[in-house]
Amino acid sequence: MLVVHWCKKFFFFVGVVVCLAQVSFAGKPKLVYIASDLRIPFWSIMDRGIQRQATALGYEIVSYSANNDAKSELEFTVKAIKEGAAGIIVSPTNSSACVTILKLAQNAGIPVVISDIGTDSGTYVSYISSDNYEGAYQIGKVLTRHLQALKWNDGRVGIISIPQKRENGKARTAGFMKAMDEAGIKAADLKQQVTFSYQETYDFSKELIASNSDLRAIWLQGSDRYQGALDAIEHSGKKGQILLVCFDAEPEFLDMIPKGILVGAAMQQPFLMGEEAVNAMHKHLRGEKVERALRLPILPVSTQSIEKQLPIIKRNVLGVLY
Repeated sequence: MLVVHWCKKFFFFVGVVVCLAQVSFAGKPKLVYIASDLRIPFWSIMDRGIQRQATALGYEIVSYSANNDAKSELEFTVKAIKEGAAGIIVSPTNSSACVTILKLAQNAGIPVVISDIGTDSGTYVSYISSDNYEGAYQIGKVLTRHLQALKWNDGRVGIISIPQKRENGKARTAGFMKAMDEAGIKAADLKQQVTFSYQETYDFSKELIASNSDLRAIWLQGSDRYQGALDAIEHSGKKGQILLVCFDAEPEFLDMIPKGILVGAAMQQPFLMGEEAVNAMHKHLRGEKVERALRLPILPVSTQSIEKQLPIIKRNVLGVLY
């Protein structure tokens, strides 16, 4: 049975006046997770961490995927409010879009925990993030050491980045470039992802290769479209001449890194991030003190380190539980 207390304030959204309601449930309190795109493994793994921890703590949990569309995530926010969510966990499409999400939730009196990406402004309970700057710096050092060992440090490195409107995207680029600058290695160019598709990654890689005859490596600021970069390198006749290093992880990386197909990857811990996002919301709803910002370490994984790091990679990075 639902007990509904209609609020007195109205919020005008997409041409419709929506009466916001706060709903208390006789059963389990409801949490809503709004992800930028659950088709991307990183977010689906985070979702599994959220689902597991929320269920363990006695919540009803519903997840929505915006499919990388800012309008959709706002619609899901309104839906969560109308359905009387006790709390919202959000991984926004970008930091500027998150501002409106926070404003909608604040007007409805619903607490929000941000899990990755970040926000330009607004009120929230806690921000769970990865140390993108340090993680990118460390994987940059893995790459520079490899280039130096091959005596390729006079070549250039191309970057295929996530959107630089995102706070995490800016941090990744800055940390990586610090490592390049320290080693005296020059950047070729930076291509920002929009569709996050295989074709986009392939085309960007081909463009970087075609316009930089001295290209020695590509850094992909993601993981799931790695094959687009590898295929572009091979189809350009550059296999064995251009290295690939990634951010985040795919299950295939556990074989590809030891074999040297990838130099390495800076692996966030999305399953753990999801668990910690729920923990923060749970504490807040119980009236306990919550850490406003929790920054989790990123694992710089290389051929030399992967065997030792395997247990934590399987659980916290890939969400493989035994």
